[in-house]
Amino acid sequence: MNTAPRIAIIGAGPGGLTCARILQRHGIEVTVYEADAAPGVRNQGGSLDLHIDSGQLALREAGLLEEFFRLSRPEGQEMRRLNAADATLGFHHIPDEGEAVRPEIERGVLRDMLLSSLTPGTVRWGRALDSVEGPGLLRFTDATTAEADLVIGADGAWSKVRAAISPALPQYTGITFVEAWFHDVDDQHPDIADLVGNGSAVAADGERGMFAQHNGGGHIRVYLIQRVPLDWLAQAGLTHDDTPGLRALLLDRYRDWSPRLRRIITDNDGPYLERPINALPVPHTWQPSPTITLLGDAAHLMPPLGVGVNLAMLDATELALAIAGHATVGDALRAYEKTMLPRSHQLQAELDGHAADLLSDDLFDADDMQAHLGGHNDQQP
Repeated sequence: MNTAPRIAIIGAGPGGLTCARILQRHGIEVTVYEADAAPGVRNQGGSLDLHIDSGQLALREAGLLEEFFRLSRPEGQEMRRLNAADATLGFHHIPDEGEAVRPEIERGVLRDMLLSSLTPGTVRWGRALDSVEGPGLLRFTDATTAEADLVIGADGAWSKVRAAISPALPQYTGITFVEAWFHDVDDQHPDIADLVGNGSAVAADGERGMFAQHNGGGHIRVYLIQRVPLDWLAQAGLTHDDTPGLRALLLDRYRDWSPRLRRIITDNDGPYLERPINALPVPHTWQPSPTITLLGDAAHLMPPLGVGVNLAMLDATELALAIAGHATVGDALRAYEKTMLPRSHQLQAELDGHAADLLSDDLFDADDMQAHLGGHNDQQP
């Protein structure tokens, strides 16, 4: 850069933090604004698999790939397909010794690794963005403001930065996940642990689906997948916090499934979480701005079919390198969006309308299972 621009990244998720880390490695100052009051105030979600040609590429550019391999769970690459009717094992991928195509890492562990790599004070906690005004005025919900020469929206599906350059809003895909948790599974839920294995297990019957994921620390997360109206709980006379009522409804909907698989509905620890799956219009684009750009879900929210966090981290890498390699912010944004937008448009088109694939009982052969469930829980509410 000819002069040092004031760069503001909105959102301290994997994409925003990766971008900040690579910028700092190139001697470029950056500030990250995050709505969370502190790093550990909320659960960051389940496990993520970082792909060799995207997420791992980003961590290599960030100088963190070796640390990632130290913290990751290569055994999490195990994948199973189960028959919904009798829970018998169909397709089964057991990772080879040293396999590193897409090792798993906990979301929280990944975030902590990226945070610890940044210059102290880079992240300003408890700064929820309200709006972006003019060329770079940031208004926060606590009535404070900040100014920037470049605003990077890494603030996810419901991005406030996106509203400054695009009217697009996420739309419901017709598919909803219901998340259930299991803790201390080896001692408290050994049958569930045996069913899922070290990595992930999937089952579907064409109308309903299930995705179970073994996380670190003896935890398992399960996503029950259904094609339902957005107000399906209200139609059933239920609320989100009515755990017994929701359990009874799910048991009825999965009544034809194996009793062993139905234990995922009856034995979970704590309440359920409803996660409607949304996506941005296809293709999502915006008029180029000399001071604002987007990455990750803020730019191209898609169904969770294998891209998610990996694409966000790839976006972040290309944007940071463009900023480091061009004389002006405007030149950097043009170079970044020239690559990012066509790639995201192609992926959006390929995945448009395919959230229902997660219900298919014949989708998951070896290649499809690896490709379609790589980013299974990238959407966060």
